[in-house]
Amino acid sequence: MSIAVALHDVSCVFHSQNMTVRAVDGVSLNIAEGEFFTLLGPSGSGKTTCLRMIGGFTLPSTGSIQIYGEEVSQRPPYERPVNTVFQDYALFPHMSILDNVAYGLMVKGVDRTTREKKAASMLELVQLPEMGKRRPVQLSGGQRQRVALARALVNEPRVLLLDEPLGALDLKLREQMQSELKSLQRKLGITFVFVTHDQHEALSMSDRVGVFNKGRLEQVATATELYNRPTSEFVAQFIGTANVFSGEQCAKVFGFKRAMLRPEQITLADAATAPLSGAVQEIQYFGSFWRARVGTAALGEVVVDLPVGGAALPVLGQQVGLTWSASLVHTLSPSAD
Repeated sequence: MSIAVALHDVSCVFHSQNMTVRAVDGVSLNIAEGEFFTLLGPSGSGKTTCLRMIGGFTLPSTGSIQIYGEEVSQRPPYERPVNTVFQDYALFPHMSILDNVAYGLMVKGVDRTTREKKAASMLELVQLPEMGKRRPVQLSGGQRQRVALARALVNEPRVLLLDEPLGALDLKLREQMQSELKSLQRKLGITFVFVTHDQHEALSMSDRVGVFNKGRLEQVATATELYNRPTSEFVAQFIGTANVFSGEQCAKVFGFKRAMLRPEQITLADAATAPLSGAVQEIQYFGSFWRARVGTAALGEVVVDLPVGGAALPVLGQQVGLTWSASLVHTLSPSAD
């Protein structure tokens, strides 16, 4: 398998008069050709800086960045085989949609007939074949995002970088665009490097995900591995909802000093015979499931997800037992400081 993007011990340090910020700290990463790879993390974790270094908008302080085996660490963006799609679309309001898409080809000196033909082909690809004569202001947010994609893809980049491109869209449209993006990437077969802080977005679209925390990569894995086998407490808590336990009481209950169980992996049982029991403190309805919060003496609050239409729901204050399969208990290591 060919490696499209390789980062070797890459760091990025920003200096000001009063402080030094290590935005990215010793990141090493290989992204395969044709992979949909997502950089995921909270604000300030280093994911966007990492993407900007791949694109050439920010230069690394140390380390090496290679794209298809070529060292590009100090090259400007226009000398790299990549294009970037930004959250704000960055479309030219005075140009038609067709001219917006063809703009990169015009800068490269491609003749009008050829560039308009390629731009029209890209609009067909993103399902906007009739929109070429319109202006950006006449399009919806989702349509403008498709135009931004077409403009980036018309240059035939070997790697497409996407900096939180769906962040400005409403939930319904965002979910639709997630599906379209993944389908488009699969059809084109090129490498997508996607940045988001949305866990659901990352898990649903990506072949693999790199989780950032305080400038470091905590874990790189598939969606199922991240959810079921997180390597640190941070990843466990950041990906979905998790019950994370630690300390001597945790060791007594689970046999490990640091452990995790997902809410759906716990079931209610008879308080008299279960290995753990407590009082129901809260019950919430989420459409496809009920969420109960149970206060226990040994481990504090435990979150339990109950299927809709299952056994009768407990009432507030009721004593309940908690059970689980020992094979589902996952051990954790500490997160980055």
